[in-house]
Amino acid sequence: MDAVLRAVAIYVVLLVIFRMTGKRSMAQVTTFDFIILLIVGEATQQALLGEDFSVTQAALVIATLILLERAFDYASWRLPRFKRITEGLPVVIVEDGRPLEDVMTKEQITTDDVLSAARGSQGLERMDQIKWAVLESSGGISIVPKSPA
Repeated sequence: MDAVLRAVAIYVVLLVIFRMTGKRSMAQVTTFDFIILLIVGEATQQALLGEDFSVTQAALVIATLILLERAFDYASWRLPRFKRITEGLPVVIVEDGRPLEDVMTKEQITTDDVLSAARGSQGLERMDQIKWAVLESSGGISIVPKSPA
């Protein structure tokens, strides 16, 4: 039972931490971020298994984490408010070629980030070619180009 309680506690702690770090942290993983994730994974493993490194203990922890993930997925699917809390909502960051500076600052997005996404997905080169740019819940930026005049 101790392993199940540890798994639940670690799952909730990691969910809160990653939710607080913002959307962009998951979309743009740098080398430094990858190293941090590896270290977090090792620390999590030690916290989950404690002194018992048996196969049974590991299987119990893995099963608990998978069941928690499925439960959160189900709750997100059935309860929109729960999904908003755990995953967030898409946010408009550019409207009619005009960056929404206050939103971009809050979400830690630069115009370079938006233009990079515009070039990569739509082949756009300038901000005035963008009708909408949306920071998705996943951390990616979706671009809707303006219609040619």
